[in-house]
Amino acid sequence: MLTGKKLYDFAALVLKTGVNLQKGQGLEIVCPVEKSEVAAAFSEKAYEMGAKIVHVRWTCDKTDRINYLYAATDALTDIPAWFIDSKNYLVKNGFCYVAIDAEDPSAFKDVPSDKLAAVAKKKSKLLKRFSDAVMKNAVRWCVVSVPTESWAKQVFPDSASPESDLSLAIEKTMRLDEVNPLAAWEKHVGTLERRAEFLNAARFEYLRYKSANGTDITVGLAENHVWLSARERAKDGVFFVANMPTEEVFTAPHKDKADGVVKSALPLSYNGQIIDGFSFTFKKGRVTEFSAEKGYDALKHLLETDKGTLSLGEVALIGKNSPVAQTKTLFFNTLFDENASCHFALGKGYPTTVSGGGDMTAAELKKLGLNDSVEHVDFMIGTDDLFVTGVGYDGKETPLLIDGEWVI
Repeated sequence: MLTGKKLYDFAALVLKTGVNLQKGQGLEIVCPVEKSEVAAAFSEKAYEMGAKIVHVRWTCDKTDRINYLYAATDALTDIPAWFIDSKNYLVKNGFCYVAIDAEDPSAFKDVPSDKLAAVAKKKSKLLKRFSDAVMKNAVRWCVVSVPTESWAKQVFPDSASPESDLSLAIEKTMRLDEVNPLAAWEKHVGTLERRAEFLNAARFEYLRYKSANGTDITVGLAENHVWLSARERAKDGVFFVANMPTEEVFTAPHKDKADGVVKSALPLSYNGQIIDGFSFTFKKGRVTEFSAEKGYDALKHLLETDKGTLSLGEVALIGKNSPVAQTKTLFFNTLFDENASCHFALGKGYPTTVSGGGDMTAAELKKLGLNDSVEHVDFMIGTDDLFVTGVGYDGKETPLLIDGEWVI
């Protein structure tokens, strides 16, 4: 498991390549309470790098589940002002932010989905200032994961040492098994940036997706869209990597220009519940029909969050032979599973995925076709036989992925 030098290598990688912590800057860490040693390692490394202060906010699936089961919905949705203020404080005071995402995928499987949906919706609305700052790169942030017992048992149910197995899988996806992880990441980021440069030069009008499972959809791209990869520039001019691992290049779809059917390739863990075997039918950019073999109510509540959750906010391309995919592991965690598969996102689009979008108003972004919502939920669509074709304004077609793998 991530201990000793490996843990400090992990912390160094996230703080240097991920949030790119600067001397004199504050850092907030969100961490499962059972992994206090991880927060301690990150804190120590942050101070070694010159951090001004490190704040740690603890999470606990077990106590959250108890609250969901026994508290009334109106009590659960009475979000205290101090919590909202604490998030806005990060923006105001120039903190960077590391979220250690390691929840049990089934932590809330027996919790009424309407309660989960109500809390998620209320938090999203109250935290809009913070989430807008994150999506406009006014905050440098990074999401990573470490194994927890409950999560590991779901990923490796037949293992004698599930946490060790999950730790090894995470180390591989994070390139911590390389002699020099920082150098390995620099090389990897360069590869993704070259793909983004190709796509930006191509200026496609729309993408077409087809696979044998029934996915057959065209997705128009927003006006002045920009393809981004692992490394982005924050508003303060400092580069950072928001997700680790990451294997994607991504951009903004046009909110009104998706037509066809898309079927899920992997389960989606959302709000502590599993949604699986689901599909969407899009017409003029909006979901008109949907189904799910598992987690139908959770999916229904997601789509009912606001008008924006019926449209797409992101398209991301990933080859099927990424290090995440090569682990042959279903992580039940979107951070990993989305990097094993091409994916879309329902909800808000990243303003940074249109040229100059970080400085635009909501009305200006909408005019370009960027979707808006309080949610942004990725779901995986990449199969081993997926074909993705870019189509230019002149009708010229360029294959991008054939049988699930890059050809550019």
